[in-house]
Amino acid sequence: MSKRCINAAKAPAAIGPYSHAVAAGDLVFLSGQLGADPASGTLVPGGIEAETRQALANIASVLAELGLTVADVVKTTVFLRDMGEFARMNAVYAETFASEYPARSTFQVAALPKGGAVEIEVIASSCRAAADAVATRRVGD
Repeated sequence: MSKRCINAAKAPAAIGPYSHAVAAGDLVFLSGQLGADPASGTLVPGGIEAETRQALANIASVLAELGLTVADVVKTTVFLRDMGEFARMNAVYAETFASEYPARSTFQVAALPKGGAVEIEVIASSCRAAADAVATRRVGD
């Protein structure tokens, strides 16, 4: 299986030695995205809601460079600085993933880069036909 590393022009620059995404087979693994403005690299003002919205926009930018959308996301991992902000993050998250939600794990962590309130990483499938087939099959069949 070949591996292709992607660095998206419209996402904030990586702050370490990693790629924005790595495509391997039919899966695309995105590195965690903070709520950082792509132009300045600084966290957007406005707290957890604004940072969540920007992190998801950054994810959408990386996916777009691969010809994918958030509809192709099959798994997310959300890292929160404070689990007390879960409901506020979740409300914004639900604006992006409105139906056929991806699987998700959420963790509170001691700290995030740049003092961020949230970081989100995703796994996407670049094989829509296979994903559609799975979605139409009932559990237990």
